[in-house]
Amino acid sequence: DFPRAADLIEVAAHDLRRTRQEATLRRWLDALPGDVFANRPALAIAHVGALLSTGETRGVDARLAAAERWIPASTGPEARAAAETAGMVVRHPTAADHLPGAIALYRAALARLRGDVEETIRQAQAAYDSPNEDQPLERGAAAGILALAQWTGGDLEEAHATWSRAVADLERAGHHADMLGGSLAMADIRVAQGHLADARRTLERGLRLGATTAPPLRGTADMHVGLAELDLEQDDLAAAISHLDAAAALGDAPGLPQNPHRWRVAMAGVRAAEGDLEAACGLLDEAERVYTADFFPDIRPIAAVRARLWVRQGRHADARAWATERGLTVDDPLSYLHEYEHATLALTMLACAAADGSRGDLDAAAALIDRLLAAASAGSRMRSVIELTAMRAVASAIARDREASARSMDAALSLAEPEGFVRLLADLGPAAAALVRESADRSTASRYARRLMTAVGEPAAARAQPLVEPLSERELEVLRLLATDLDGPAIASRLFVSLNTMRTHTKHIFAKLGVNSRRAAVARATELGLLSRTR
Repeated sequence: DFPRAADLIEVAAHDLRRTRQEATLRRWLDALPGDVFANRPALAIAHVGALLSTGETRGVDARLAAAERWIPASTGPEARAAAETAGMVVRHPTAADHLPGAIALYRAALARLRGDVEETIRQAQAAYDSPNEDQPLERGAAAGILALAQWTGGDLEEAHATWSRAVADLERAGHHADMLGGSLAMADIRVAQGHLADARRTLERGLRLGATTAPPLRGTADMHVGLAELDLEQDDLAAAISHLDAAAALGDAPGLPQNPHRWRVAMAGVRAAEGDLEAACGLLDEAERVYTADFFPDIRPIAAVRARLWVRQGRHADARAWATERGLTVDDPLSYLHEYEHATLALTMLACAAADGSRGDLDAAAALIDRLLAAASAGSRMRSVIELTAMRAVASAIARDREASARSMDAALSLAEPEGFVRLLADLGPAAAALVRESADRSTASRYARRLMTAVGEPAAARAQPLVEPLSERELEVLRLLATDLDGPAIASRLFVSLNTMRTHTKHIFAKLGVNSRRAAVARATELGLLSRTR
């Protein structure tokens, strides 16, 4: 009984979309024969939304066309009565009034997936202007698509502001699961701008929101993965693993479509930081197999992340082959969407130049780095600025200009320190690691310098500890601060971590020292001579 099934699905579709159960909605709609959608514009639009939620574009144009033929007569009681007489079927009481804005919204989404930024902005603006204040869902969704276009074009500040408006409208509409998707986007943008602390606050708010329901809201797992990525960047591997374990424990339901591959990319970063590059490459292979395209711009493609691991492994020919396959050259026009890939090309060429002394590779890479750095600086993309400044230091070192190399690396560390970037510098390869050590060694009194030294090489303090299970460098840092008058929140702030993370470190310290209080931990550490090792 397809007509009856279609009636029931249409009535349920609103709540299914609100709770981000697009997979269920799509399974039901896919089971209906195509002719059912011809006179059911709201049902056709529901199918479009379910398809586009996972990046599927096949069948979207046909469904949009089926809905559009009813637009001139779909709004207003008299027009709707005439349309229903002509055969239009709309079972949800307000669906007909929402059709014009919904069609513009999905036209914008389709343009976004096809990479047409101008058409995305045009249709998204039309969708945003279409609904009135009583339609916050449509306004929020349209603002989100507009923000995605701005993000893709590299206008990060405007994208963040537009996302803020989108999330506010989604909150008014009660679409809390969609708010979590917006929170993830806002955090990603803040990371690109170099604002790690702000990104962490956004994700922690999202995590609290996700935990307000049972089961947790869809997107809650993504908050954990986002926080793991921040912990990894700041070289807190224990905290990163804890968040990734928490995300995995939630199962599939509380994750957005991108969560399966993003989780694996984050865990690959952890394994690489631990020195297991083979395991990291294996996780990236898995990430590619489970990859689902969504509306977020693919700023750091998995293949480019793997190419960087190949550079660290000395597999320069493989990294070169990736760049050739992607059609990347040093003379390409630059864009934010491909900034990471072009930086990866430059990193590959620097590694080749260091290995075989090729002046051609060195000069071409240096010129590309300078162009990328100018573009990133103009766009206030501080994460890229830090990385590219460090790569410029490597280029100068290969050219044997030690003064310029030291100047650039000192500048990179100066930019990285306020927000606590660590892996961004530590993962650039052996040549960069050596320069990081030299620069950090010039300011050994800095806590941040010690963290960098740990990230690029095994700490001597950990090797010499008289413990069955030695304290990590981060735990030694916490231990030193436990010996001061600082309270827990102040210690967490000093270390650029959350209070919960600091408490987790403290619990591990107590267990390794065999004590159960802060005072006892300090006394035991003094007895073992551990505090002197952290100074």
